[in-house]
Amino acid sequence: MLTKAMGALAMPLLLSLPPEAAHRATIAALKYAPFLPKTASPPALAVAALGLDFANPVGMAAGFDKNAEVAGALLALGFGFVEVGTLTPRPQKGNPQPRLFRLARDGALINRMGFNNDGYEAARARLAARAAAGIVGVNIGPNRDAADRIADIASGVKTFAPYASYFALNVSSPNTPGLRDLQQRAAFDELVARVAEARAQAAPGRPLLVKIAPDLDLRGLDDVVEVCVRRGVDGLIVANTTIARPASLEGRDHGEAGGLSGRPLFESSTRMLARAYLRCGGALTLIGAGGVDSAETALAKIEAGATLTQVYTGVVYRGPALIGEILDGLALAVERRGPLATLTGTRAREWAAGDG
Repeated sequence: MLTKAMGALAMPLLLSLPPEAAHRATIAALKYAPFLPKTASPPALAVAALGLDFANPVGMAAGFDKNAEVAGALLALGFGFVEVGTLTPRPQKGNPQPRLFRLARDGALINRMGFNNDGYEAARARLAARAAAGIVGVNIGPNRDAADRIADIASGVKTFAPYASYFALNVSSPNTPGLRDLQQRAAFDELVARVAEARAQAAPGRPLLVKIAPDLDLRGLDDVVEVCVRRGVDGLIVANTTIARPASLEGRDHGEAGGLSGRPLFESSTRMLARAYLRCGGALTLIGAGGVDSAETALAKIEAGATLTQVYTGVVYRGPALIGEILDGLALAVERRGPLATLTGTRAREWAAGDG
């Protein structure tokens, strides 16, 4: 109740600020607010996946806590896991401002942040100082001007080996020129091989996931799944932001360049998720991201094939109360229909066919 009341008071103020200023204010509030209440997860929502025990299947996606500053506070709010980053070896300013835009009527954001972050070493120090338990994944990517982008990503595995619950490779952001080229078969195979070798040396057995774009065609998806299964990747995060612009968008800034996230991404990302689920045959754990802003949309991701889900844009508009609402709704679904594991993939064929 306190979390909901705090959010109700803060949200109008935050939404009156420019988007990036609101984000900085939110991080500051979480960082310096030890009074935040702990939100308990319903025991029925516990998930065993990737060799880890998640209190619940709802995580905070990468992009929110870019610099690993507030993972503990987010876990206290009720998230089952937090993914920090995207982090790059060297600090990076990112793209010129403005670079983050609200499309409030669409429940969406457009961002072209460009991997702005403090770099591997600053984040490593923060994670090393973190006392609280909880699952914290580290999302890693290359510097914009990297001579060898694969080496940048592989070095992240070595840097964060003592602290990351899992690694997520970001090869799907549309805001670093040429980055998505790493999803092409030959480059992707080399990437995964070299990162898997770094993991074998620095963090044997630590879960390794790849975050993919919702804009992949079916051949591209086939290639990604085949390489991941063959090379021993543990899972996929489906999906990142999209470069598509649905005709339904109403927001004034809908024509801005960058990645679109939020409600308009829900259908395409869920369809991609279902297609990945049907292709991987249980060999990969799937995290469903894109447009999760309610218990209903979180459950839809699970029915399409996700074992875990992630939110971000929904929290921008709904505040911290959203996580409790999603958990309550999922707990009710479990009570009525049985364990989440038995619901995973039950509507994958419908979604993959576009009938979700």
